This record gives sequence, structure tokens and C-alpha cells, in this order.
Amino acid sequence: MTKQEYQKYIEKKTPNSHLFKDLCFAFIIGGIICCIGQLIIDGFKAWGLDKETASSATSVVMVFLGAFFTGIGVYDKIAKRAGAGTIVPITGFANSVVSPAMEFKSEGLVLGLAAKMFIIAGPVIVYGILSSVIVGIIYYIISLL
Repeated sequence: MTKQEYQKYIEKKTPNSHLFKDLCFAFIIGGIICCIGQLIIDGFKAWGLDKETASSATSVVMVFLGAFFTGIGVYDKIAKRAGAGTIVPITGFANSVVSPAMEFKSEGLVLGLAAKMFIIAGPVIVYGILSSVIVGIIYYIISLL
């Protein structure tokens, strides 16, 4: 098979991209998730919490909701349609922790669930902390000058 024949074969087998539709779904679903978060934060403020406490409580609730909906299989169905729209909000973090835990739960609590829980989110956490330390050191050195 020549390169040209292979290229034609690939073009036949590759599904057409619906980029605009995919972008719209990502924007809309991500926006809905963020609006839900805003409603929760406004609810906590209405109950008398200050802005910082309401924000922290909202983060906890959104992580819980992301984990819960991943656990019952709803979040993955939404993510198939919305793509990156479900990854960007904080619920995507919960999904990245719960999904591997569910996948490896058959290996037991310690070697399966506990060991594999942060297989996806772990590197993100490590690099996030590492980059914040590096930025902090650079900021400190610049402030001394």
C-alpha cells in the first residue's frame, strides 16, 4: 500500500469533525456547571456565610457533586457530549480522582482503590504545587531587588 492509498484509507475511516458543535457543547455545559456553582455560592451567602467561607463551601459541594455523578455514571455521559466543558470546572478534578478509583476497586481497598485513586490527578497536583513554589521563589527574589 502506497502512502497516497493509505492516506485515502485513513480519510475514509476517520469520522468528520464537528468542531463548531463540539465547541458549543463544551461552552454550554461548562457554563451550566459554573452557573450551578454560582447558584450554590449565592445560596451560601444568603445563609449568612461570608464570601471566602461560601467559596470554600462551594468548592467542597462541587467536588462532592462531581464525585457523586461520576460514581453513578452520569458525569461520563455528560463528558462524552461536552468534552473539555466538563474538565475545566472543579468537578473535572473530582471526576479525575473517582474514575480511576472505580476502575481499580476490584483490586482491593489498598492496592486498588487507594493506590490508583490519584493516578490521573496526582501528577496535576504535584506539578501545580511545584510550579507555585517556583513562582513564589521567583517572586521573592524579584521583591528583594
